[in-house]
Amino acid sequence: MKDTPKALMNNSTLLPSSPPVKHAAIKAVLFDLDDTLWPIVPVIARAEQVLFEWLQANASAVSRQFTIDSLRQQRLELVATNPVFKFDLWKLRHAALTEALNQVGEDPAKADAAMAVFSEARHAVTPFNDVRPALTSLQQRLPLGTVSNGFADLGKIGLASHFQASIAAHSFGSAKPDPAIFHAACAALNVAPQETLYVGDDPLLDVVGAQQAGLQAVWINRFERTLPAGIQPQASCTSLHELETWLDGYRT
Repeated sequence: MKDTPKALMNNSTLLPSSPPVKHAAIKAVLFDLDDTLWPIVPVIARAEQVLFEWLQANASAVSRQFTIDSLRQQRLELVATNPVFKFDLWKLRHAALTEALNQVGEDPAKADAAMAVFSEARHAVTPFNDVRPALTSLQQRLPLGTVSNGFADLGKIGLASHFQASIAAHSFGSAKPDPAIFHAACAALNVAPQETLYVGDDPLLDVVGAQQAGLQAVWINRFERTLPAGIQPQASCTSLHELETWLDGYRT
């Protein structure tokens, strides 16, 4: 399971996108993070394993009562209890760990240390090979930013210098596909939505969400997925190098 609201929101009622229209010149590019700039599934799996090993050593009653899978199920059930949990995944995990600790009689204050362990492992990502060179090239030509539903820290990952603005759902207060989070990133880069390209891997949250917010959208398909019927990005690319080539053609 991805550690972002993508896993919680793919049942969105977003309508299919309209046919792509080449309308405004692209003056800025915004990026999704997980599965767009780095693969997230193995990272989350490893982070959850590291966390569980910490619980075995430091809160053993939790590890005896729960498994990684049952802790995950607990989080999914907890989402419905507080609307904040749909866009603040850090708070969701912290609340779930606190609840688990309380249930087995462990000190709930251990949730802070547990989250620090998980967060460190969650940031141990390896960007796709094309990411650093492509971002280095693109930032010479266009303002770049990010919009993410996750809580990745680009400074810890070492990519922050490529972006002029980064908007995260947990700090902004709403998540994709809410148009407001896209518009906030456009405003931070001082560009109009129709002049902004959003690049992401999720057909609904990233492509349809961006288009319905008035942005243009490119689908990044790194895993040979099939685009759902009715969704029409401006382009589909398998890497950021392909994105660069597409932008070269678009801007001529």
